[in-house]
Amino acid sequence: MTIFSSVCVYCGSSFGTDPVYEAAATRTGQLIAENGLRLVYGGGSVGLMGTTAKAALDAGGLVTGIIPHFLEKREAMLTSLDELIVTKDMHERKQLMFQKSDAFIALPGGIGTLEEAVEMMTWAQLGQHRKPVVLVDINGFWSPLLKLLDHMRHQGFIRPDTEVPYLVARSADDALPMIQDVLSGKDIESEPSGYAPIENL
Repeated sequence: MTIFSSVCVYCGSSFGTDPVYEAAATRTGQLIAENGLRLVYGGGSVGLMGTTAKAALDAGGLVTGIIPHFLEKREAMLTSLDELIVTKDMHERKQLMFQKSDAFIALPGGIGTLEEAVEMMTWAQLGQHRKPVVLVDINGFWSPLLKLLDHMRHQGFIRPDTEVPYLVARSADDALPMIQDVLSGKDIESEPSGYAPIENL
């Protein structure tokens, strides 16, 4: 892959109840490394976050961790990274993650993962960036959010002229090729209808 060089992964600091989530995190980290991309993530060593980072490192990849000072102990900061940045607060953390990433992948996670992914979708909707945002819908994890977005469309709060740009991947293996296709200008199919071509953002 040559069109982009880094990808940010948002995911839980817990493992969740289904083992497939951890497997997807492991696979995501491996694929990022195997494709010569840098992983940008939240800097912790716990849960799916730590799993993704460790998998990328084990596969010989480069990893940037960005963590706010108050979470250093709570999320057990991973010190074996080639780049580790400690920020003063969450706002600086999220801004740096945005600046250092060419695309975003959201794996299963909690309200923090949801907030980070939706913020990137909002910024794209408002024309502040053209970086792809991919929701990896492992076992339908993101289906409630997708239904809510459809509800917002039906109620007139997301209009065709203000569509929310995002992609939906059904597995970890699908996410990077979708990003590659979008950044290369290819038309792709994505579920549901929230995909807006990059040139239209």
